[in-house]
Order: sequence, then structure tokens, then C-alpha cells
Amino acid sequence: MTTILRRTAIAAVAALALVTGLSACGSGGSSNASGGGDSSSASSASPSKVSGTITVFAAASLQGTFTDLGKKFEAAHPGTTVKFNFGGSSALAQSIVSGAPADVFAAASPATMKTVTDAKDAAGEPKVFVRNTLEIAVPKGNPKHIASLKDLAGSGLKVALCAKQVPCGSAALTALNAAGVSLTPVTQEQDVKAALTKVELGEVDASLVYRTDVRADAGKIDGVDFPEAAKAVNDYPIAALTKAPNAGGAASFVAYVQSAEAGQMLTAAGFQAP
Repeated sequence: MTTILRRTAIAAVAALALVTGLSACGSGGSSNASGGGDSSSASSASPSKVSGTITVFAAASLQGTFTDLGKKFEAAHPGTTVKFNFGGSSALAQSIVSGAPADVFAAASPATMKTVTDAKDAAGEPKVFVRNTLEIAVPKGNPKHIASLKDLAGSGLKVALCAKQVPCGSAALTALNAAGVSLTPVTQEQDVKAALTKVELGEVDASLVYRTDVRADAGKIDGVDFPEAAKAVNDYPIAALTKAPNAGGAASFVAYVQSAEAGQMLTAAGFQAP
């Protein structure tokens, strides 16, 4: 009798184990299916699944570095194309609020980004990702022997500045005021690249541009540091846009610009960490 009871108990335990095992398998299958759905959803939202064209409006001073960042982003995310529109931040901001299709805006100053945020065209709070300072750009060899901002006011000297509504122009005015220098530029350009080109072509004797632009063009021009530059530092904010045609791509590119890899490339180009 004891033996029969023992065998019955063993059989009951085995049956219970079998049922439990099958239930676990069924539950595991359900979990995996659900997990697969979650994984697929997470994957589709992850940077690795980004696709399509991402249109980035960016300050002219970011052109060299952002072009390189765009190539790296595309290589890391097959199926994506990063399309850039570089120019003066103020003009880009006006284009965005006027309805120009764009996914991301990277500005050379908080003031120009404010144009976009005030119009509620920025998705979330813009993030400052780098800073930039000014230098005096002069032709190779510095033939006019310019050594300070005060030298720019010298008789007969031709100077190019960015227009005052452009971040590099606003920063230039701040620096000149800090140095107590008043001058009348022969030209006021709509972005920093245009102001730099005037020096390259020999049309002016000097221009106030960003340090990063001088470094990028070191083969053609020289740069002159000046202490007042510390009082005219520009913060560069970036934001995805609310009407972005490619919202997922916009978020991923903004995140990439703030990554350690992008940060290293930006500082190597002469930008400062925020």
C-alpha cells in the first residue's frame, strides 16, 4: 500500500512539473513575442533604424565639421542621407519660421535660436553643444602687421565684418566695444564664410571671424588672437524641429551631435566644449 501511495505521489509530482513546464514555455513564448514586439518597436525608434533624408539647417561656421559628421552618421545608419543648408543663423531661423522644410537647426547663437523657439518651431529645449570665439583673419604673412583690435582702426585699413544681425557680427561688435574700438567696415557680410573669403581674395586687409574658420583655412590665411575675444564667446544651440518631415532622423542626429565622438571632432576643429 505504501508503495502504491509513493508511486501515486511521484506520478502527481511529475504531472505537475510537466504542466508547470508547459505553462512556462507558453509564457516564455508569449513573453518573447511581446518582447520581440517591444524590441522591434525599440529598434525602430533606435538610431540604427533611422532612414530617409535628414535636412539640417546649420550656421556657416559649422560647415566643415558638420559635413564630416554627416558622413559618419550616414555610414553608421545605412539608408540615411544628411542634407545640409549652411548660412547665416539669422537667415536660417527666418526661413524655418517661414515654413521652410527642415528637421534640425544648429545656430551660432542663442539669440538666433530664440527666433525659432519663440515661434514654437523647436521640439523641446535647445541644447548648447559647443562654443566659439573670434580671431582676426589676415592674409598669409600678415602684411599689415596687425596685432590687436585697435590696429583695425588704422588709416587706410580695409576691414570686413559680418552683418550685425548675424552671430559673428554681433560678437564682433561686442569685442570691438570691449576694446574701445570704433571702425567702419568696407563690407558687412551675411555669414562668416563670406567675410573670410574677402580676406582670402585679398579684397580686405582683415576680418573678424571665428577661430574655427581660421583653423580650417590655415593654408590661406593667418589668425591673430586678441584678449577681448573672451568677452564675445558664442554658444551654439541645436534642436530638432516640431515640423520635421523626418522626426526620428532629427532626434537621432541631434543626439549624435551631442555624443562623445562628435564632441571630439568638434573640439579638434577648434570649438570649445560648452
